[in-house]
Amino acid sequence: MQKVVTLKPYALITPTASITAATHGGRAKCLQRLIRLGLPVPTTVSLSFDTVHQIAAGHLPDIGSVLNAFDPDPLLSVRPSSEDPDWGGPGAILNVGMNDARHAAMVKTHGAAAATALFLRFIQSYAVHVARLDPDMFDDLSDPTEAALRQALEDYEDETGEPFPQDPGRQLAEVLRSMARAWEGTTARLLRQAKGAPADAGLGLVVQKMALGVGGDESGSGVIQFVDPATGEAQITGRYLSQSQGRDALAKGKGAIYLTKDPRGASLEELSAPSFEKLIEYGGVCRERLREEMQIEFTIEAGELAVLDAVRVQRSSRASLAIAVKLAEDEVIPREEAVLRVPPGALNELLHPQVDRLAKRDVLARGIAASPGAAVGKIVFSAAAAQASAARGEPCILVRRETHPEDIRGMHSAAGVLTERGGQTSHAAVIARGIGTPCVVGTQGISIRHSTKRLKIDDGRSFSEGDEITLDGATGEVLAGTVPMLEPSLGDAFQKLLTWADAARDIGVRANADTPAEARMAHMFAAQGIGLCRTEHMFYEDDRLTVMREMIFADAAEDRQATLDQLLPMQRNDFVELFEIMAGKPVTIRLFDPPLHEFLPSERADMRQLAESLDLPIAEVTARVDQLSEFNPMLGMRGVRLGITIPEIYDMQARAIFEAAIEASTRGEAVVPEIMIPLVSAKREVEIVKTRIDAVAAAVRVETGTQFTYRLGVMVETPRACLRADEIAAHSAFLSFGTNDLTQMTYGLSRDDAGRFMSNYVNQGVYQEDPFHILDQDGVGELLTIAAERGRNTDSRITLSICGEHGGNIESIEFCRRAGFDYVSCSPFRVPVARLAAAHLAIQQGKAAKS
Repeated sequence: MQKVVTLKPYALITPTASITAATHGGRAKCLQRLIRLGLPVPTTVSLSFDTVHQIAAGHLPDIGSVLNAFDPDPLLSVRPSSEDPDWGGPGAILNVGMNDARHAAMVKTHGAAAATALFLRFIQSYAVHVARLDPDMFDDLSDPTEAALRQALEDYEDETGEPFPQDPGRQLAEVLRSMARAWEGTTARLLRQAKGAPADAGLGLVVQKMALGVGGDESGSGVIQFVDPATGEAQITGRYLSQSQGRDALAKGKGAIYLTKDPRGASLEELSAPSFEKLIEYGGVCRERLREEMQIEFTIEAGELAVLDAVRVQRSSRASLAIAVKLAEDEVIPREEAVLRVPPGALNELLHPQVDRLAKRDVLARGIAASPGAAVGKIVFSAAAAQASAARGEPCILVRRETHPEDIRGMHSAAGVLTERGGQTSHAAVIARGIGTPCVVGTQGISIRHSTKRLKIDDGRSFSEGDEITLDGATGEVLAGTVPMLEPSLGDAFQKLLTWADAARDIGVRANADTPAEARMAHMFAAQGIGLCRTEHMFYEDDRLTVMREMIFADAAEDRQATLDQLLPMQRNDFVELFEIMAGKPVTIRLFDPPLHEFLPSERADMRQLAESLDLPIAEVTARVDQLSEFNPMLGMRGVRLGITIPEIYDMQARAIFEAAIEASTRGEAVVPEIMIPLVSAKREVEIVKTRIDAVAAAVRVETGTQFTYRLGVMVETPRACLRADEIAAHSAFLSFGTNDLTQMTYGLSRDDAGRFMSNYVNQGVYQEDPFHILDQDGVGELLTIAAERGRNTDSRITLSICGEHGGNIESIEFCRRAGFDYVSCSPFRVPVARLAAAHLAIQQGKAAKS
């Protein structure tokens, strides 16, 4: 015998009943709101999370008490009510209470076909979801005939060893128990956890009087919504099906009609104008009072309209933004709430092309989603092939084991980048994010053969240069062939929402931009300046690379100066263009950072070509390459160490910056350039470089007769620089934290190689997150805090910022706000995301302070 305990069995949903989403679920709370709005909701009873949990444990409430809330001999539906509707739940079961006696009575009132269809539907649903029988046993019983009904009852009895239950109380009890236990099963728990639900999330159940949707006069069911779920534009969509129940109009399709008048066929507006007009009215009431665009599930029974449920319209990120902005413009919600309704990460779908979520996917491999967006193109295996493909107007995917600085031109030419190695801050990832190119790195299950130009997949498939693939930079998937895409959308709603976000946020957002093209993107996305311009990326163009190599091979200072004099006008022109694009906004220019070997070829054939262009013996070229090679170049002669060892490089760059600032200021807004010294670890390094730059500035002032100002600062990316920030700040106008290298040096991890094992570390709980993806606030964060405090103790006016790729993450922005930083800087395409994320944090903090 089933144990029965005395519980508060249910809450009849009335306008004043004690119903909350946290105790009874979102569906129950929504139904209460609909009742408060005066919508015709059938009598409904709600079972709380606790009651359902008790049912799953075998403790049933008094079912008779539940039934007493309804008219005698009711037909009922049971639906799930989880706290968040997106978490799902067991499927609805309709027509509970149907039995032989009720069927016989309904044959007289509704006709044999309607009554038999209802009974068959319930038998099938009960057998599959409650008795757990094979659904295939009902495949041949779709026609609502008396013979089919008898066969269904006989089949049920044959399979279960007992007749189909006739007692409505027993039927309801078994339905409730089945749904409660299904929710607490392992499979259901894992599914809802995948959707973000906690493992112990509760389930409520709602028991509702059936609005039958069958019988005489006009009867049927349907759903209606008032916006396009893809775009958010006002548009009535949905379906209605006569003589149907629940969501049959959507599921079955056959016989369903349009809602509004349509030249393609019949419509509810023509069939039942009063019901249609009421639905339009109810949609407006829901939008205004529930402050949301809702999808309404309704039933018409003998001409009478009933509203069974209303749920938030499922929508794309594009539609979500458009709906939020429109609600704010119509003063249904405040602007700050509209900002909060759009998750910052959702903007990626608007900024980049996306793989159509409805498209079929043939997944070849999976890697790290390093740069969002999607791209389709032909496989190429070299930067030169990518440039050639772009010249022919053919989109391509650049496939490399890992990318190097000499691949940058190919990356600019490619529609997407795929690498076998690397992590979130690898060369490929950082450059791809900066230029807005979809990128997947650290890809598992592939092997690349550059010599044979083959991409091999672990499942045995092989692809050659010219074969087409699709990259999904949002999921990290590599897909076979061409997959349908959705184009980006930056309309008025996008601009309005970000304008509202800017009014709310309290931290600056700049962009990392190395080229005029990236600066234009930064300006388009309303960045408040450039927080990091990596000048070395300007040297990889063909004409400059040759001159740069001549400088590297020069033995005497005067010879190096002669080649640098050739680079000076090129650098100056670049800086003039950057300053003019940013129109007076601050531009932070990092002086030359990488080791010199990055500008030299590594292949024998390329060395021979270089020897020819420099008119040198190949042995001399090979010897210089060997001489400049380092065991660990990222910790070798780079950054400020190179600037002190070969000071002519920084002298040339400083002169180019000052001359460009003067030229740009004469043509537009006054420019105050910001010069950043990279990889500093000692106060004396700053003193030496500052002395030379000040001397260059004085010389330019004398030569041009023009006064100008500039700000000199430090890129803090070594732990020692953090710890000695008080000394360094004495000679710096700003400290900008390069968190990519700082994380690398703090952890002793190669940011290019960590991707190979990082997922293992995260899965085993060694690290909570990949520290190159999410800022480590405990370890690296403590260094940042120490540096910020010590720097400000020396100079309270010093500017603090982050310019590593962490700058675009909401977690990093939250940290920077708490630490009192002035701004964050990130890739241009992450600027809108950072602006919105910063606004979310400021608004939420303001709300918390008020409560």
